[in-house]
Order: sequence, then structure tokens, then C-alpha cells
Amino acid sequence: MKNKIIEVITLIIVGICIFNIGNSLYHIYLWKKDSNEIKEEIDNIENIVEVKEKKDSTNTEVIEQEEIVEEINPYWAYMSMNMIEVDFYDLKEVNSDTAGWILVNGTNINYPFVQAKDNKFYLNHTFNKKYNSAGWVFLDYRNKNDLSDKNNIIYAHGRIDKTMFGSLRNALTNGWLDNKDNYVIKISTPYDNSMWQVFSVYHIKTTSDYLKIDFKSDESFLEFANMLKERSAKDFNTTVSKNDQILTLSTCYSNEERVVIHAKLIKKERRTN
Repeated sequence: MKNKIIEVITLIIVGICIFNIGNSLYHIYLWKKDSNEIKEEIDNIENIVEVKEKKDSTNTEVIEQEEIVEEINPYWAYMSMNMIEVDFYDLKEVNSDTAGWILVNGTNINYPFVQAKDNKFYLNHTFNKKYNSAGWVFLDYRNKNDLSDKNNIIYAHGRIDKTMFGSLRNALTNGWLDNKDNYVIKISTPYDNSMWQVFSVYHIKTTSDYLKIDFKSDESFLEFANMLKERSAKDFNTTVSKNDQILTLSTCYSNEERVVIHAKLIKKERRTN
């Protein structure tokens, strides 16, 4: 009798193990399928869009700095860099939610970003609005689509295949942090081309305190900016004043942590086409 009970228990345990292995393999299959589809979609986008470098012109607006910037500060090198410009006609033909294009130096991030009526849809839908666990890069629905808020927030999943914001965790490595050419984010929207200088990089337990968009006063905004600077894994020797605008990039580091980059607007150019 005891032997039969042991046999039954053994069979149950083996069955559970086989089920768990099968379930794991199925999820791996789904992940790989979604990964292949997202890479194919990225290739299709690259075939219809050209990201052009845009030299400064008489329309370029340099954002006034509240404090004197030392000559050794990489800010001056960034000011001489070209911005980017994208023709959004074909992208909007594919997806009318298209809000802009983002390029982050030292990462794989070189994608169009979208904006929906909430922050849920593009967590599991791609640029062409097909269901996919990889999601897409999207602007917070609360933000103005011309990025004119005090804090403009862009999200995406931190995919282990380095698509979407998967390569954003590069910013936590010494290789990224030691290269000053990486502290620049370039954005093109139908309204403006702009350049943003990184002033804070960190990973943190999941919280929403860095996702504020509206501020009651200049003082509350400065308190917010100082909080972001104090969290940084590196001192970028960059000030943030009450007149500055912030760009925030947020993605998952683990189930309970986030990788976050903050940058401030340093120059922009109003588009004429």
C-alpha cells in the first residue's frame, strides 16, 4: 500500500514538473515570437524613414543658462552637435498616434514614439497597433505632444534583447558613464527638433515620485529637480534652473525596480515644414 502511495505521489510530482517545463517553454516561445515581430517592425520603419542630421540655423533657439557654464563642461560640445529631423508623413500614415522620434546616444534607442489616451495601450501593442508583449515607446498621455511641459515623460519596456528601452540600462555602466558623448538625447517632433543634456541616471525601486508633470511653484519644481540630481549614479556637473524643461525616460530594471534618465532642454528649432 505504501509503495502505491509513493508511486502516485511520484507521478504527481513528475507531472507537475513536466507541466512547469512545458509552460516555461511555451512562454519562451511566445517571448521569442514577440521579439521577432518587433524586430521585423523596426526594420520596416527604418525602410520608410530617414533620420537626417539638422544643422543649426537662424531659427535655432539656445536655452539660456541661469549660471555660467565652464569651458570644460561638455555642454559646449553638445551645442555644436547637429540635431535630428524626421519627416513624419509616412509614419503617421501607419499610425496617427505618432508623436515624435527619439535618439539616445550610446544606446540602441532610435525609434518613433507614440502617444495614446492612456498609459496602458502601448504596454502591449506595437507601433502598428498589433498586440505584442514588447509594446512600444510612448509619451505619457498627460504630456502635451509638443513636449512643452516642465517634465516630459517617455516610457518603454526594458527588453532583454535590447529593443525598446532594453539598452537604457547601458547608462548605468562605466562604459556609458565615462563617455561624455553619451550625455545627449535628440528628439524630433512635427513641431520642433530639440537636444537635451543628461543630468541624472539611476535605478530605483518602483515609485511614481519622479513622474510629476505639473508644479505649483518654481520652488516645488526646483525641489523636484534637486531630488532627481541627488539620486544620480554620477554627478554630471549640470545645473537645473526654474526655467528649465526636463525629459524623463523610464523603463523596468527588474520586476520591482526602474531605470531612469533625466535630461534638460538645451536647444531647439521650430520646424517650418
